Amino acid sequence: MHHIGIDLAWGERQPTGLAVLDDDARLLMVRAVRTDDEIADALAPYVGGECLVGIDAPLIVTNATGSRPAEQRLSKDFRRFEAGTHPSNTGKPEFAGGATRGARVCQRLGLDLNPRSGRARRAIEVYPHPATIVLFGLTKTLKYKDKRGRDLDLLRGELLTLMGHVQEIVQTGTEWATLRLAVETATRKSELRVVEDQVDAVVCAYVAYFRERWPERTTTYGDLETGYIVTPSLPDARAATQEYAAQQPALVEAGAQFVALVTSILDEAGINYLSVTGRTKGVQSFAAKAARTVDGKPVFGDPLREITDQIGVRVITYVHSDVSAVAELLGDQVVVKEDRDMGQETASQGRFGYASRHLLIQLDAARESDRAYAALRGRVAQVQVRTVLQHAWAEFEHDIRYKGDVPDEHARDLDRRFTLAAGLLELADQEFSTIRERLRSTAAGAGGAAGPGPLDVVDDPRIDQRELAAYLAGQYDDAGWSRTDHYAWISGLLLELGITSLEELNDALRGSPDDLNARMDYRYPPGAVRRLDDALLATYADRYVDLHGNAHRRDALRSRLAKLRD
Repeated sequence: MHHIGIDLAWGERQPTGLAVLDDDARLLMVRAVRTDDEIADALAPYVGGECLVGIDAPLIVTNATGSRPAEQRLSKDFRRFEAGTHPSNTGKPEFAGGATRGARVCQRLGLDLNPRSGRARRAIEVYPHPATIVLFGLTKTLKYKDKRGRDLDLLRGELLTLMGHVQEIVQTGTEWATLRLAVETATRKSELRVVEDQVDAVVCAYVAYFRERWPERTTTYGDLETGYIVTPSLPDARAATQEYAAQQPALVEAGAQFVALVTSILDEAGINYLSVTGRTKGVQSFAAKAARTVDGKPVFGDPLREITDQIGVRVITYVHSDVSAVAELLGDQVVVKEDRDMGQETASQGRFGYASRHLLIQLDAARESDRAYAALRGRVAQVQVRTVLQHAWAEFEHDIRYKGDVPDEHARDLDRRFTLAAGLLELADQEFSTIRERLRSTAAGAGGAAGPGPLDVVDDPRIDQRELAAYLAGQYDDAGWSRTDHYAWISGLLLELGITSLEELNDALRGSPDDLNARMDYRYPPGAVRRLDDALLATYADRYVDLHGNAHRRDALRSRLAKLRD
């Protein structure tokens, strides 16, 4: 069967593009002609048997003024892509009396114009602009048509872009290469115009091919009585992409606030971590994901709602036990809608590989009503929590497998090596956890100077960070180390309280309750700094809340103080 495209000029003075594709979308012929006789002669070898001809020109026009119903409906769907139609009516000379050149050409070639016809030799009206939007995932039409304000370089660049897209869906040959060279070397707009008509004809032919192969993914606007236009259907993904593009600036702001929220939650709890970063999914990335199909069916029926990683936050920890601590902490502080341990899922299949904790979070009720979090209301963020070793493996594997070019002959060997590396890194993670636990127990038992901290600063009246870390490891032997900067921060708070030595700190803590953990009802293991923070809050109460160093978190401290008192 032949799939034929005709980019039909409304008169015989301008060039008409012709193109023919076979059942494998291979370009058999492409050229430019002018008269109806030339059209008939050029297409004679291809229309004698089974064929479907896509014609870019009105075939049926019955309305006296304005636009045809088909044009109105198509423009409603595609105007936002700048792919609306021009009005056709019998008031225009080229359609006077309802006679159209397209209908005359169809009659000359013996083609049935009914879009619902089952005959072997048929023709349908098509329109390249909306077809390119759907076929190539464009957000706006390419500006390759000559209009005021468009110079030669712009027209050439846009036409070459279109030709590049066409080459992805059509098997081209030497004729196409000649056309591309003509565009690249053109010095006048008129030279581009001749090529433009032929490229449009190839798009028309492909729409006919598309209509024949995937009728369920094709829309017919209008009908045989008032005129119609056939085009690939605008998937929900396209509309969703447009809406996502409009929302993206607000999403970028929300993404930054989610990063700040997660960071503040971890810092407040004294959880140790390497970094907290975030990203908002780009429009092209969203469009690609929204357009995914399995067996020809869209993966996402409602992309804007179902694609949940539009906002992403990544927490990198040092050891695996901290991954669980972060997950438990987030479960305590915000609403966790979904929690997947990808490492466990991989292990359950008897494999080594990708390991990361994925949580889908949204604001809790208290923050939902807080104006400070207005940008996050109703939004979700995907939080990935992984160790630094898991992160290194995942990033390297992604770059090699999904962004690189792995030859087929090396694929199996690289799979084996990635699996081996994943197993070794899992072992290394376990060893790092053991090392940290051994150091923690050593510090707790010996009371020596263990733990993080920079070199001593001369004449600094604060308690040395390393000494404080060692002291807290012994005081709270079931708590993990906190971030280095957190030891420095709480050492500054101790200075505000007049505590400049471990002996003074020890005396101050003697009056703190022994059941602080029970009172706070933690669902996560709080870090050593957070344990000291609770003890100081319980001991000094409002005086502690009013310290200068606590100015940024007084409301949170008052809430915790009320909980301690209750």
